[in-house]
Amino acid sequence: MVTDPIADFLTRIRNAQMAGHRIVEIPASNLKKRMTEILYAQGYILKYKFEDDNKQGLIKIALKYDAATKQPAIHSLERVSRPGLRHYAKPTDFRRVKGGLGIAIVSTSKGVLTDKEAKAQNVGGEVLCYVY
Repeated sequence: MVTDPIADFLTRIRNAQMAGHRIVEIPASNLKKRMTEILYAQGYILKYKFEDDNKQGLIKIALKYDAATKQPAIHSLERVSRPGLRHYAKPTDFRRVKGGLGIAIVSTSKGVLTDKEAKAQNVGGEVLCYVY
């Protein structure tokens, strides 16, 4: 049993990149699906596919690497809010990730959004992770 599914999601991606894998499989949930869609929309992953296996479902993510240097597109995945210590922020308090080059994924009352989208909609929420 996984006590922190978001940390498990981030760790699976991080470990697959360190091992040089092209595809990583992750057990699905609605929150993880939305996080995957955000990573795709921001250009951090190549593509993704949601599969139904008559249980929980799977998310298959094709990781993105630089063609010349073979370095992964995601340099850092950092979990911010965790089960033992939640981190909430107002739209005015969102921290810039790597000077504006990265994104923060925030769970808000309007759904899971990036920090820029949440700031544009003027909603705060739980800061799930930083991606750079």
